[in-house]
Amino acid sequence: MRLLLIRHGDPDYEKDSLTQKGWREAHLLADRLEKETLDHIYVSPLGRARDTAAETLRRIGREAEVCDWLREFQGQIWRPDDKTQRHISWDWLPRDRAADPRLGRVDAWFENPAMAEADMKREYDWVTGSFDALLARHGYVRDQGFYRAERPNHGTVALFCHFGVGCVLLSRLLDVSPMVLWHGLCAAPASVTTVMTEERRQGIAQFRITEYGDVSHLKLHAEPPAFSARFCECFTDDTRHD
Repeated sequence: MRLLLIRHGDPDYEKDSLTQKGWREAHLLADRLEKETLDHIYVSPLGRARDTAAETLRRIGREAEVCDWLREFQGQIWRPDDKTQRHISWDWLPRDRAADPRLGRVDAWFENPAMAEADMKREYDWVTGSFDALLARHGYVRDQGFYRAERPNHGTVALFCHFGVGCVLLSRLLDVSPMVLWHGLCAAPASVTTVMTEERRQGIAQFRITEYGDVSHLKLHAEPPAFSARFCECFTDDTRHD
């Protein structure tokens, strides 16, 4: 089975929709996806993800199933460096993240005081439990770190969602702390991440990423990837710092 994790286009967060650039990205994304055979399509309930999916769905004459757990990963924390406002759970400065080795451990990241205070483990378990239930619907049942291939198949499942929750889903498939992925990866808007099953022994499957954050459909038309989700390359740059 193949999973396509698709991040929404360049967001207009205030309107929970897309910027003009985001709509262009959604159009070019649809150019790519309409050539695919999408067996099942799921979408976040948030407007920016649904708007991104809309052009593809219109072209292929399909509807998507809305899944609440595909919304952007919830939860606000008091970040160690800033007690004046809450931040999204994965937005940490490098020095603060490195100060607590538990954040890098799949079995302990949620024990960090800021994560524990916001009950991140409960949110994570709800999202990953819902994800596992969806995978079971498609033939792959979670079993202690791998998946039983009860109905192995070559189907393609597309999920239109968000960067933060996309990393949570990948962390479940790879058995790593989501903090490692939140801080080590950056998926541009309208990018596509491809994950494939491998069944080297009959009935036992794992998932492996074959492409992460692919934006070749944008580059093909000289549409530069949006900067959203990134921070400045150098501190003196006139781009996003915090």
